[in-house]
Amino acid sequence: MNSFRKICIAGSFSVLLLAISSLQAQDPYKPTEPIPMDTSVTYGKFANGLTYYLKVNHKPEKRAELRLVVRAGSVLEDDDQQGLAHLCEHMAFNGTKSYPGNEIVSLLESEGVRLGPDVNAYTSFDQTVYELQIPTDADTIVNKAFNILGEWADAVTYDSTEIQKERGVVVEEWRLGRGASMRVFDKQAPTLFYDSRYAKRIVIGKKDVIEHAPDSVIRKFYHDWYRPDLMAVVVVGDFDKATMMRLVKEHFADIKNVHPERKRVEYTLPDHTQTLVTIATDKELTYSSVQMYFMRNEEIQKTFRDYRENLVSQLYDMMLNLRIQERLQQPNPPIVYGGTGDGPWLDHRDVYSLYARTNDNAILQGFEYMLTEAYRAKEFGFTTTELARAKAEMFRQYESALKERDKTESRSYAAEYLRNFLQQEPIPGIQVEYNAVKEFLPGITLEEINKLADVKMPKGNRVIAISAPEKAGVTVPTKEEVLTVVKDVESKKLEPYVDKVSNQPLITIPPKPGTIVSEKKIASLGVTEWKLSNGARVVLKPTDFKNDEILFSAYSDGGTSLSPDSDYVSAWLAAPAVDAGGVGNFDAISLGKMLSGKIVNVSPTISQLSEGFSGSCSPQDLETLFQLTYLYATSPRKDTSAFGALLERWHASIRNRSASPEGTYYDTLAVTMAQYNYRARPLTEKLLDEINLNKAYSFYKNRFADMGDFTFFFVGNFKMDTIKPYVEEYLASLPTLHRKEVWRDVGIEPPKGIINKEVDRGVEPKSLVTLEFTGPFDWTLQNRYDLSSLIELANIKLREVIREEMSGAYSIGANASPSKYPKQEYQISVRWGCDPTRVDELVKSVMVQLDSLKLQPPPQSYVDKVKEIQRRRHEINLKENRYWLSNLRSYYFDGENPEQILDYDKLIDGLTPQAIQAAAKKYFDMKNVVKVVLKPEKE
Repeated sequence: MNSFRKICIAGSFSVLLLAISSLQAQDPYKPTEPIPMDTSVTYGKFANGLTYYLKVNHKPEKRAELRLVVRAGSVLEDDDQQGLAHLCEHMAFNGTKSYPGNEIVSLLESEGVRLGPDVNAYTSFDQTVYELQIPTDADTIVNKAFNILGEWADAVTYDSTEIQKERGVVVEEWRLGRGASMRVFDKQAPTLFYDSRYAKRIVIGKKDVIEHAPDSVIRKFYHDWYRPDLMAVVVVGDFDKATMMRLVKEHFADIKNVHPERKRVEYTLPDHTQTLVTIATDKELTYSSVQMYFMRNEEIQKTFRDYRENLVSQLYDMMLNLRIQERLQQPNPPIVYGGTGDGPWLDHRDVYSLYARTNDNAILQGFEYMLTEAYRAKEFGFTTTELARAKAEMFRQYESALKERDKTESRSYAAEYLRNFLQQEPIPGIQVEYNAVKEFLPGITLEEINKLADVKMPKGNRVIAISAPEKAGVTVPTKEEVLTVVKDVESKKLEPYVDKVSNQPLITIPPKPGTIVSEKKIASLGVTEWKLSNGARVVLKPTDFKNDEILFSAYSDGGTSLSPDSDYVSAWLAAPAVDAGGVGNFDAISLGKMLSGKIVNVSPTISQLSEGFSGSCSPQDLETLFQLTYLYATSPRKDTSAFGALLERWHASIRNRSASPEGTYYDTLAVTMAQYNYRARPLTEKLLDEINLNKAYSFYKNRFADMGDFTFFFVGNFKMDTIKPYVEEYLASLPTLHRKEVWRDVGIEPPKGIINKEVDRGVEPKSLVTLEFTGPFDWTLQNRYDLSSLIELANIKLREVIREEMSGAYSIGANASPSKYPKQEYQISVRWGCDPTRVDELVKSVMVQLDSLKLQPPPQSYVDKVKEIQRRRHEINLKENRYWLSNLRSYYFDGENPEQILDYDKLIDGLTPQAIQAAAKKYFDMKNVVKVVLKPEKE
C-alpha cells in the first residue's frame, strides 16, 4: 500500500468541499470482498517455501531493485548468540562460495554499484533484509547480482579469518551507537517490551558475545534460520520479466530447507492491564521527552472493509496532528514539538502513540497537553470542517500517486512488497487504491471517526516512557505523578475544539502584470531564459521525469553578509522568523487551514551570500505557488505571538546542547575551522537572545525589496504557455529598486598550518576523529571533477584499509567542498568513529593512505571503479528534476555556462591515474591539516 507522502497542502477550501462531496465510484467494492493483489506483480512460492515478487517498472531506467528478505532477526537468537543475527548480516559481504573475502563489494563497485546507496542491508528484531540496486543493461552484472543474492541466501562461507575481522567492525558499529539516547533505551527496554523476549534481544546485541562467541555459534544461526521457507525475493525494475523469472528460479527454487527444521517461534508482547511507566535520566541527554504507547494486536487488512477502516484511522490521526501543530504556533507552547502515530510495532503487535519533546521541568505539563488533546477528541470528536480538510488532503495524496504510477521509483514498490511479505500489507496497486479512496471517502462520517478513540486508546496495554537530562535544577516526575496526570485528564471537564476558518482568497487585489522583454534558449539543455520588465530573470526547464512535480528555486546576491555584525543573528534567523508569521492576511494557522488540498510548498531562505526561495508543487497548483511567492516577497507578516512560540521552541531545542559530547565536539570543530570568527559562534541560548523580531523583519523586508536582481528557476512537468501568464502576473510585477548589490566577504577563513585539538567529553569508550584539509582552489570544471574523483577513490581505499583490513571503524568517509565565493578555496573532511585507544594508530594509517595517492598513481582498476560509479550515477541524475534544479542554480550563481553539465561524460572518459595523483598532490596538503578528536572524559 502506498506510503503517505509528507507534503504541504494548499488550495481553495470551498472548492475542496465541493470536490470531496462529488466523488463517485463507478464500481463499488463489497465490504467483504478480498483486497486483490496488483495484477502487474508476478507473485508465487516455490516448492521449498520461498516467496517471490516481480514487477516491471521503468523508473529509474536501466535499473533493478533486488531484495532478499529473511524472517529472522535478533529475537530468534539463543542466549549465546546475542548480536550474532546482525553479525551474520555483515558476514554476507565477507565471503560466499563464489566470492571470497571482500570480492562482492569490489565486484559491485567495478560495475558502478556503490556500497551504501546501492548495496546495503539491515537487521531488526524480526527480519534481516539485503538490498541491491543494479544496472540492467548488461547481462554480466545482472547474472552476477543474482548469484550474489542466491549465495547470501544459501552459501555464505563464514571463513574464520573474515569472522574475526568483522567482529571488530560490528563492535565499532555498537560503539558508534553508544551515547545518552542508547543508555536511556537500555533502561527503558524492559518496560517497553514488557515481559517478552524482545526485551532481552536488542538488535545490536552484547559486545562480549560479538567479540568472543565461537565461530560455530555464528554459523549455527545462519544454518538454523537462513532457509527458503523464511525468505522472499523481490525484483522490481526496468527489465524483461521472463528473463528475471528465469534467474529467480535458477538461483532460489532449488535451495534446500534444513532437516530437521528448527521451529520459528512467533514471539509477541503479552497483554497487561496496568499502565506501565518507565523513567530514565542521563547527564548527557539534551532534551526531555514523554511518549505514551497504546499497544494492541496486529490488524491485518484483508477485505475492503478493513481498507476503509484504515482510511478512517488515518483521517483521525491527520486531524489530531493538525490540532497539535496548531497549538505549537500559539504563545507559550506547552511542548517543543509532538505528534501522534499509528502502525506496526513488532511482529503481531501494532501501536498507537502520543509523543512530545518538552521543556525541562515541564514534562508533566507537556504530557498533560498531549493527553488532553487526545481526550478532547475522544469526548467531543472532530468538526465537519476539519474532516473536510483531511479528506481533501488524503484524496490529493492518492490522486498524486495515481498520476505518478508510471514514474514511481522501483525502490518504493520494492518496499511495498517487502511489507506485504513481513506484515501482510495488501498490494492492490494504486489504481485500485485510488478507486477505493474515491468511493469510500465521501461516506466516512464524523461519528465513525470519533468512535476510534476507544480503539486507539484502550485502558490496557499502556506504557508511558519519560526521559530527561540528569542535571541540577531539573526535577523529574515520579511514576505516581505521571499516573495522576492520566487520571486527572480522564476525569477533568474539557471544552470542545473551535475550528476557526477563513474563506478569504490568498490575494484580494491581483497585481498588475509585467512583461517578458526578451527570451534566450539553450537548446542543448532544453532550457529557456526570460528577462522580465522589472529586471528579474527566469530560467525554465520543462521535463517529463515526474508527472506531478514542479520544483522551484530563486536567489539574489546579498544574504546575511550585508547585515552588520551586531545584527547578524537577527539576519541569520530572519527567514524562519518571518515564515512563522504567515503571509498577507493569514497567520500560519489560518493559512494552513484555508489552503487545504493543494500540493504546494514555498519557503523564503536567506543564506550568507544570497536570499531567495525554495519550493515545489503539483502542476495543477502552479498558480498557488506563484501567489505564495509573490506574497512572501511583498507581504511578509510580522507575528509577535508566532515568533515568541518559535523562539521558545528554539531555546528548548538547544538548551542542553552542551551536555552532549558530540555537540561540544562539532562546535569545537566549527569554531576552529572559522578561527573563532564572530559570525561563526555556535548556536546557544545566549546567541538566540540577540535576535530581535523588528530587526529580523526589517532585514527580511530589505532583502526582498528589490526583486529586479532575482533569478527564478522552474524544473518539472509544466508547459511554457501555461506558466507564462503566471510569470508575467506574479514575478514580473514584483517591485524593483535597481540596486546594484553583491554579497560581501565577512572574513571567515580556515586556519593555516597543523592544528591538533582534543575534546575530552563523554562517558562512553568512543572517539570521533575529523581531519580537515584546506587551501586555495582554481575554480574550473576540470578541477572540480578531479577533486570529486580523488575523494571517490580515497573513500574506496579508506574503507578497504580502515574498515575491512584493520577493523578500525564501522564507517569512514571523505567529502570535499570546493567554493568559488567568497573566495576560491576547498575543504576536505575525513571523518570516522573508533576505539579511543586506536585513534593515533588509525590517524597514522589514514594519513599513509592519503599520502600514498600522492606518491604514485593509483591502480587502473581503482580508477575504472570510480569512472563506472560516476557514469552510472550520472545516468540516473540526468532524469531527476532535483539534479537539474541544483545544477542550473549553481551554474547561474557562479556565472558559468550551464551547458558544461553536458561535458560530464567527457570528463569521465578523460580520467586517468595520473590525474588522481596530481589532484592528491594538490589537495592533500600535509602541512595544512586540522585534526580534532573527541575522547572520553579523563577520570
